[in-house]
Amino acid sequence: MVSSLDSIIAKKDNGTDWFDTEDHYEKGVVLTEEDTEAFLKTIDCYVMGARTYEHALELSKLYGWAYGDIPTIVLTHRDLPVERSSVETYSGDLNKLVEERLKPNYKNVWLVGGAILAKEFIRLQLADEIRLSVMPIILGEGVLFFEGIEQEQALHLKDVTAYPNGMVELHYEIKKQ
Repeated sequence: MVSSLDSIIAKKDNGTDWFDTEDHYEKGVVLTEEDTEAFLKTIDCYVMGARTYEHALELSKLYGWAYGDIPTIVLTHRDLPVERSSVETYSGDLNKLVEERLKPNYKNVWLVGGAILAKEFIRLQLADEIRLSVMPIILGEGVLFFEGIEQEQALHLKDVTAYPNGMVELHYEIKKQ
């Protein structure tokens, strides 16, 4: 997940212009295209909510489909357009999805978003890690990442990486209770 310093993951208009920053951190780790490609190759399956999927479809008109041919499961109760053979929709129980579909078939499932979906996976203890990239900006209003999670969750910090654009990636393991 990408958020502002005040934990906002989306503006009210879903604009992503705030991802681009003018900040410069001299000690930042430079991420190469090869690094990104190597990381993306570790992902076996993407899971996303309906609103994230709709946003990804809109962005794909400008930039292409960001998820390639990797299987993508969209969690929704609505009838959404499915334009790629690698995309399917699911509207059932999340525990069943994880136990019957994801665990037997995939090693590294990436929960793309959004906030409601991420909170539900955390609440049900179905997520193993959180990677949060904090951008150097305070937005003031929009969709909060953990609003209404209503439970305490212990985490273990696995890694922290700062980048030249001022973004800081926090990588946590979720401690199972």
